[in-house]
Amino acid sequence: MEYRPLGSTGVKVSALCLGGGNYGDMTAEETAWDIMRAAIEAGVNLIDTADSYCGGESERIIGRFLKSTGLRHEVLVLSKVFYPTGEGLNDRGLSRYHIMRACEASLRRLNTDHIDLYLLHRSAEDVPIAETLEALNDLVRQGKVGYIGCSTYPAWRVMEALAMSERRGFSRFVVESPPYNLLDRRAENELIPLCHKYGLAVIPWSPLAMGMLAGRYPVDASFPEGSRAAANPQGIYARRVTRRGAQVGARVAELARARGLTAGQLALLWIKDQPGVTCPIVGPRTRAQLAEMLAVVDQRADDDLRAAFDALVPPGMAVANFHNTSGWMKADVFDDAPEMMRTPL
Repeated sequence: MEYRPLGSTGVKVSALCLGGGNYGDMTAEETAWDIMRAAIEAGVNLIDTADSYCGGESERIIGRFLKSTGLRHEVLVLSKVFYPTGEGLNDRGLSRYHIMRACEASLRRLNTDHIDLYLLHRSAEDVPIAETLEALNDLVRQGKVGYIGCSTYPAWRVMEALAMSERRGFSRFVVESPPYNLLDRRAENELIPLCHKYGLAVIPWSPLAMGMLAGRYPVDASFPEGSRAAANPQGIYARRVTRRGAQVGARVAELARARGLTAGQLALLWIKDQPGVTCPIVGPRTRAQLAEMLAVVDQRADDDLRAAFDALVPPGMAVANFHNTSGWMKADVFDDAPEMMRTPL
């Protein structure tokens, strides 16, 4: 297993991060335990979750596993705060009130006295960044949180937070976790260069584009049985599926076969070794899927692979919108754009 620096910190993390977003929903607890045990045995030392995943059940399953197996100190736990965790008016967001309560609740569910990485799950325009950062800083000083960061932030908000931390002497962000895959490369334009310059780790989510880059979606972009898109055809996941994205996925599968890999392996190999990337979050639903992902962790993407992928989706561009839950991204991806929108003036 390759290990990489967590931004400018002295911590080293595995080149893959194990995502627990399916635990308690699409992945039963027994299977989740099997996946976590196998991942840790293979050298994975970072597990991702959030207080909103499966109504908190993801955190509970991870907490029960780590406590029962005695493996808590073998891994870093990453959790997040922002989305609603209850029916109350203040059971959401990035106010000091909610952050302090949400952290305590996550600690209980995770059966631990500290969260190694605590991320703001999305940005909140209605709360001053100073209030949010002061709450996070207090959690760090109390020993309840090791490091802080954010997810799916625009570059300017990351910079705003870094500047505020510098000005007020607060703990600073060390991680940004953006949506980033071959189908949506917009993080390359400003966010990843900023993270590189200021020493933030980049931990991409949805590196396989919900399975479109694993050959799971047919070229007509219909929803396969058992997918999140099929479960809610009008929901956020379904809106990320485009015909162009599915067509790119089919081409990735062709390139993968020529290299003796699966489509998912090739897409993961590419994102893992993209400049600035620390470790993509992978969310295998089965032990077999985990084994498939681990098989490429010690391989390296070469220039031929990068050129082939750049030809499919140029750097900084997008053919599917994985920023559709950001709350700030105004640009959408038009699958059936008029000819005049595709032709340079």
